Amino acid sequence: MSRVLDVAALAPLGFVALGAMSILLLEVALSRRPNPEGVAATRSPGPAARTRIGTLLAFAASGALVLAIYAACYLFEAGLQSDFGPGRPLLQLDALSSFAIALIGLGALFSVWLSITYLPAMRILHGEYYALLLLATAGMFVMVSAVDLVALYLGLELASLPTYALAGFNRRKLRSNESALKYFLVGSFTSAVLLYGMALLYGATGHTDFAGISRGFEGGGGLALAGLALMLAGLALKVAAVPFHQWAPDVYEGAPTSVTAFMAVTGKAAAFVVLLRFLVLALPELGDRVEILLAVLAALTMGIGNLMALIQDNVKRMLAYSAVAHAGYLLVGFAAGSAEAWTAVLFYLIVYLFMTVGVFCCVVALAQGGREWDSIDDFSGLAGRRPALAALLTLFLLSLAGIPGTAGFMGKFYLAVAAVNADQIALVLILVATSLVSVFYYLRLPVAMYMRRVRHGEPPETSTSEMVVLALCAAAVVYLGFFAQADPAGMGIRALDLAGRAADFLH
Repeated sequence: MSRVLDVAALAPLGFVALGAMSILLLEVALSRRPNPEGVAATRSPGPAARTRIGTLLAFAASGALVLAIYAACYLFEAGLQSDFGPGRPLLQLDALSSFAIALIGLGALFSVWLSITYLPAMRILHGEYYALLLLATAGMFVMVSAVDLVALYLGLELASLPTYALAGFNRRKLRSNESALKYFLVGSFTSAVLLYGMALLYGATGHTDFAGISRGFEGGGGLALAGLALMLAGLALKVAAVPFHQWAPDVYEGAPTSVTAFMAVTGKAAAFVVLLRFLVLALPELGDRVEILLAVLAALTMGIGNLMALIQDNVKRMLAYSAVAHAGYLLVGFAAGSAEAWTAVLFYLIVYLFMTVGVFCCVVALAQGGREWDSIDDFSGLAGRRPALAALLTLFLLSLAGIPGTAGFMGKFYLAVAAVNADQIALVLILVATSLVSVFYYLRLPVAMYMRRVRHGEPPETSTSEMVVLALCAAAVVYLGFFAQADPAGMGIRALDLAGRAADFLH
């Protein structure tokens, strides 16, 4: 395998970190207005000027993310690997981390585009929003590149702290403040659990790097097993797996919807890639025992997530429990524990990004006058006034439910095949049964849009940035629903092959 300079491991991280710092300085420079005497002053710009500044900052954030995605894709396609760290690497940019960085960067890019018109519509346009989003993205880049517990913890904290502020970004809304406080408390508890687990693993093995932990673990010892249990509990909290999911509904509901979309896709992708790398590289000898635990978590998460979603009338709370259920589907792949399963997990993360961002984009597109359409009744009669938006929202919901012909079906299909080949038949039956249950609550929105009378005011026009996100997500959902393995358009896009190449690094 080819090698490049160590500094290449920091390229994607450097782009977003410098982008965040530049945005903070750029906002100050653009916000300065001359007073009547012509002397530079720091008077607050008017609403129109603030909107223009926000758009420029969004373009700057988009540029930083595009550069990071390009760097990750280049290293992935070139098959290059770069280690950062003298002697013992802390960060490693390889096929898996490049894949994850590109995926997280794309989710963050979509979130930026969703925010361009959403923030002014909700009257919460402040330039630091984009800087916080980039800093959280940088932390996730560190998480997925970490091959050492120290780097993993630093990345986790860098990702978490800006996200707490983003969750409470709508400072005038009590729900948003509550969301930020709950997320902060749960996140602090998660960090403490993970840190204690890391300390126990270090005490048991004498190493903090994943390779050293693998050599020193020896599959036994109460101290090591306790550290492993705490590590798994902390990561289960990050992915909102049952019984560590209670924070998700409140945080998803209270946070601004563009932030909810960001957390739902990027946070889940980062946490699952960390879990995958840690289990495969640091704990290869504990596969059977860990798989039993993960199978139990998967069954509970699929069942409780879908059942709780049935009784929700708030769209964002319903999508929060839906996210819990999808974490259970992903855990089915972890319970299978094979190379085929790792490929299916990474492919499902691609699928989940497009269909989840698509749903949240439809919700974002309806925000106006400081108010969101967050109740199922709010969507009554939408098909008569915004037929295209209603059709796209229906497509994304059908994909989340796993209806054939959509990307969601193919994602669940590959997970089920991997689980069957690993003799996890019970989990496959639960996956199928809970997917059937999910059809009921996903179809509540289409029923309201197509079969009920109008109960809400005129929806706003969809902005250009929102239409771009909707078009890309819809195209990906349909394309991956039919051509996950093929490439009929000749564009070199074979999503399953990309996921397989990323998973091959683990072996």
